[in-house]
Amino acid sequence: MFYPGSVDTQAVRPAWRVSDGGWWRVAALLIAVLVSMPVLMLLPAWLTPSSEVWRHLADTVLGELLRNTLVLLLGVGAGVLVLGVGLAWLTVMYEFPGRRVFEWALMLPLGIPAYVMAFVAVGLLDFSGPVQAALRAVFGQNGYWFPRIRSEGGVIAVMTLALYPYVYMLARSAFLSQGRTLMEAGRSLGLSPRAAFVRIALPMARPAIAAGVALALMETLADFGAVTIFNYDTFTTAIYKAWFGLFNLGAAAQLSTLLLLFVAVALYAERHWRGQSRYYAAGKPVQGHRHRLTGLRAAAACGFALSVLALAFIIPVGQLIFWLVSAGIEDLDAGYVEFVSHTVSLGLLAALFTVAAAVLLAYVRKQWPGRLMRAVTRLATLGYALPGAVLAVGIMLAFTRLDRQVDAFVQTVFGVSTGLLLSSSVAALLFAYLVRFLAVAHGPVESALERIKPSLQQAARSLGASHRELLWRVYLPILRPGLLSAALLVFVEVMKELPATLLLRPFDWDTLAIRIFELTSEGEWQRAALPALTLVLVGLLPVILLVRRKA
Repeated sequence: MFYPGSVDTQAVRPAWRVSDGGWWRVAALLIAVLVSMPVLMLLPAWLTPSSEVWRHLADTVLGELLRNTLVLLLGVGAGVLVLGVGLAWLTVMYEFPGRRVFEWALMLPLGIPAYVMAFVAVGLLDFSGPVQAALRAVFGQNGYWFPRIRSEGGVIAVMTLALYPYVYMLARSAFLSQGRTLMEAGRSLGLSPRAAFVRIALPMARPAIAAGVALALMETLADFGAVTIFNYDTFTTAIYKAWFGLFNLGAAAQLSTLLLLFVAVALYAERHWRGQSRYYAAGKPVQGHRHRLTGLRAAAACGFALSVLALAFIIPVGQLIFWLVSAGIEDLDAGYVEFVSHTVSLGLLAALFTVAAAVLLAYVRKQWPGRLMRAVTRLATLGYALPGAVLAVGIMLAFTRLDRQVDAFVQTVFGVSTGLLLSSSVAALLFAYLVRFLAVAHGPVESALERIKPSLQQAARSLGASHRELLWRVYLPILRPGLLSAALLVFVEVMKELPATLLLRPFDWDTLAIRIFELTSEGEWQRAALPALTLVLVGLLPVILLVRRKA
């Protein structure tokens, strides 16, 4: 955009864009190469296949892994689609008791990690849980029927309740931005409310819905904790078993490449479903012109929204508080402080490094727009699509090879062994977080950078400011709110992250997520409530941020 009184950007840029921007672009390219390194390290794994291990896997679990992963994807995809789109349409188009609360409260389950919701569901609904115990007290030992919670339907239901907010948020924004003119035109031509929704509103919101479903499916593929608690084997659990059970990192790498195929298919399906169609809003937004429901319809709408909110947020958090109160805070000792210290320090360091890389990428993308930098940025932010277990295997392969080369060099020159410096170190963990969450930080930073007027840059450059001075003295003070948002999002994601932390952490370096995993593996539901409730409270911070932005 050209602002009155400013200098034409295109007239100024050619004098300095080629001469003094080389190192900045090289740095951005280096970040993209580093981020893609874990995936590149997985591909050669097929050159040396472990035939015995693969024969064992094919004879025992490979078919089950494929089936379970496909069923989980289809079940969760269908569940989040129905719940997310249905709740979004309900809160946008209709007025009913409690709507103003439900429209933001239905986003709260986003703050609960799927593995926390999973162990609460198992602890509450399993045979030894309070629900079945109460039923036995009323109907006798064999006088009642209750569905088995550790089942395929159980894990699909839990993951649907944990992940539907992705679809709800994006579909709601799409419905709100649609003009009501087209809907009114459709109704005037004789379409029923249902037909107008199916033939007009739903196709217009299709890109946003597809993006939400794709996000939910990515999280489903990356999940490790919830499926482990339900004893439901998928590729992430198989990677863990191949690594720690069979001690075969090569087999884990080959399983990781198969999981990557699922990720690629999910990404392609999202692009294909979104298609090349373009839809534009017509008329005023629908907000403020909702259809008022009365009687049974109002009660049904309120009951539906309340049921989902209760199952996905109120009951899990209430159960965690009950366990915490009943079990006491005996675990709140020096060991717990150490878990919190490890978790917070990892989150802060990861946020610092990741936001710094995101600022560099966004700055280079803004200063030198073009196909190359666009491709570099896209490559560097693809890490969010990679499951944590896949990242861990790729990073372990790369760092193990690097450690061997360093050790061989030092032994040759100095005659001493360095051992493993990078493998299973804090540095490996931080690198995994950088790859995984760079896209999370890049979004807010790029959005804030794009809102800065070009006239500021032109004034600074005309006064002789270098790129470093322009970024440090002009852009960063203005970008402070966007940087804080990006750092907060990365910090919370790192605190909740489980599979990469579990596979790459140094010995005796446990975090809150690891503590939850260890306690739930032993059935210690009550003792897991303290670290779980801590993570839930921290996880609500970005949700509150989102709600405030929407407001």
